[in-house]
Amino acid sequence: QVQLVESGGGLVQAGGSLRLSCAASGSTFSSYTMRWFRQAPGKEREFVARISWSGVSTYYADSVKGRFTISRDNAKSTVYLQMNSLTPEDTAVYCCNADGGATSQYWGQGTQVTVSS
Repeated sequence: QVQLVESGGGLVQAGGSLRLSCAASGSTFSSYTMRWFRQAPGKEREFVARISWSGVSTYYADSVKGRFTISRDNAKSTVYLQMNSLTPEDTAVYCCNADGGATSQYWGQGTQVTVSS
């Protein structure tokens, strides 16, 4: 079992930055691939970014590539999402996910990010 708690969301003007954190507890954090997803009102959940257990490999959705950076600190059991050059289209609830395989998926409760124009 992994418990995930996101933080760092808020209201920011277009062009601004936010840094989201997702703190994990429970099972061995370093054994999980970690992912960020987001869901805007009236839209389906959207993949944002992924980082391997070691932090060496990352992958981004085209919509955030070059603006967002995912990172992790296994010593702190935390994954981060640095978001720069935010636009109103980035407004959503952002959730982190611990991916340990098909039968080992854990989700946080999410943190709201609102970008004003």
